[in-house]
Amino acid sequence: MGINRSLTKGDFEIVHPNAAGIDVASQMHYVAVPSSRDQPSVRKFGSFTQDLHDLAKWLKKCQIDTVAMESTGIYWIQLYLILEEYGFEVFLVNARHIKNVSGRKSDVQDCQWIQQLHSFGLLNASFQPDLYGRELRTYMRHRKNLTEQYAMQIQLMQKAFEQMNIKLSNVLSDITGKSGIAIIEAILRGERNASTLAMLADVRVKASQEDIVKSLQGCWRNEHLFELRQAYDLFLIFKQKIKECDHQIEQTLQQHNNSSSNDDQMKRKAQSNNKFDFNATIYLKKILGVDITEIFGISEISAMQIISEIGIDLTKWPTPKHFVSWLNLAPNNRVSGGKLLRPKKDRKKNKAGQSFLMAAYTLQRSSHWLGATYRRIAAKHGAPVAIKATARKIAIILYQMIKKQIEFNPLPIDAYNQLFKERKLKYIKNQASMLGFQLIPS
Repeated sequence: MGINRSLTKGDFEIVHPNAAGIDVASQMHYVAVPSSRDQPSVRKFGSFTQDLHDLAKWLKKCQIDTVAMESTGIYWIQLYLILEEYGFEVFLVNARHIKNVSGRKSDVQDCQWIQQLHSFGLLNASFQPDLYGRELRTYMRHRKNLTEQYAMQIQLMQKAFEQMNIKLSNVLSDITGKSGIAIIEAILRGERNASTLAMLADVRVKASQEDIVKSLQGCWRNEHLFELRQAYDLFLIFKQKIKECDHQIEQTLQQHNNSSSNDDQMKRKAQSNNKFDFNATIYLKKILGVDITEIFGISEISAMQIISEIGIDLTKWPTPKHFVSWLNLAPNNRVSGGKLLRPKKDRKKNKAGQSFLMAAYTLQRSSHWLGATYRRIAAKHGAPVAIKATARKIAIILYQMIKKQIEFNPLPIDAYNQLFKERKLKYIKNQASMLGFQLIPS
């Protein structure tokens, strides 16, 4: 094994003497152990399940305790789980962190380089949830994909209507509501009379009957009607699949939650069409001990997405600063020579962080203190900065609620405005004093 001399000459010490490194690929995994454990010290294994078990058994034979490997695509998942079953401490490492360590020699294979860095303690393990969190995360990510496909079919139906100059979306806020579905199904059954179709609209529709009739007068083309039928059929399929996914998510939550509660009528923040088919707020409150959907901007869906990504054990992040940094919501400030440089845009995306950003985006016109904070920052630095800053505040609130088991206690908007006014007045007084003036109230 080619050991880099620049690492052995310094103050580096062996932190993990029983370390192995794995170069993960789609068909072959290359594994390196210390040269004293076996010869050859680098072996390759296939990607079949039996090969992965053989890999783990060989590491056991070589008395390996900890293993490091790159997070290459999705090829690492089963290997990671099998190594965990065998009792190894597995470090899933970001490939960028390995590339940032300079000094690699050309005759060292990838797996040897990973093993060498890991033995010196130069690699950090990426966050990985437990088995329950991984299961819930899979369901939630799958549900998100189904929801996106579901929304796409609605767009295709709107496109078919527009191509026939049927302006149904002008008189109905949602063409998949009670009135819209009734009209679409009548059209697919062969009804073309605008007056007859307009009578299917619910009495609560705000548009007048005359406008609804006008919106349903168009050019009925066979190709666009075929497109409408296909999109509507797929719309119903995805709607059913989302319902099945919701049922699976509820079963998973029930398995994790063994406590009894009388909060079955608990208020839920679920007004959107994308809401769960069950009251998820109850399960979230039982599992976490607090109701995080009370946080401004956090809906039932976004709360479940966040928990499925971060889990329920927040001890992995010692402080709120560690938490928001992992979410990629911390300011990316670079300081050189005592001066703040222009921040470099970080292109990495964190799925939980994206949920916090979406929650912050919904607060633009809110009347509470977080909405006021957003508008104040946006007026000075622009909307993108305001969204990220507000998302960071929401993330810290959620962290403190779960970690300290405290309920959400928002600051009244009047108290927030008064505090901001006092802080601004103090700043103006200090500026006046530095210039040799005294601020006198009028």
